[in-house]
Amino acid sequence: MAALPIPGTAAVSARRHPAVPGDRCGSDRGASPVELAIVAPLIILLLFLAIQIASVFLARSAALSAAQEAVNAQRAYQAPPGAGIAKGREFLKHTSSWLTATAVTEAPAEADEVAFTVTGQSLSVIPGVRFPVEATAHGTVERFTVD
Repeated sequence: MAALPIPGTAAVSARRHPAVPGDRCGSDRGASPVELAIVAPLIILLLFLAIQIASVFLARSAALSAAQEAVNAQRAYQAPPGAGIAKGREFLKHTSSWLTATAVTEAPAEADEVAFTVTGQSLSVIPGVRFPVEATAHGTVERFTVD
């Protein structure tokens, strides 16, 4: 009686995978590491791009919130001059780690309005690249009127 080859032994694998160099008919061994080497940098680049986009949007949100806080403080009835700028800076100091190099300035507005602009830079995961952020908010000054 002839001995049958045991699956997983060298005799079986030699028949399935020819050892002839340049023979492309038999095996695709080693294809996964090559595919991973090609695709992995693209996946990492897309991951960093997503993180950067999220960072810019969070910085824009922080700038707009600080501008709105400044407007709300300055438009209050009989608010002292500079109350808006102080409130905007305080808001950025306590809440915004996504926005750096910030500045809160009063923007031009109508006589019965106030406006503030917050500028800064978003955090960057790309060395040497800067993403400037600017947001402006405006509102009507509260005043007492007699009907």
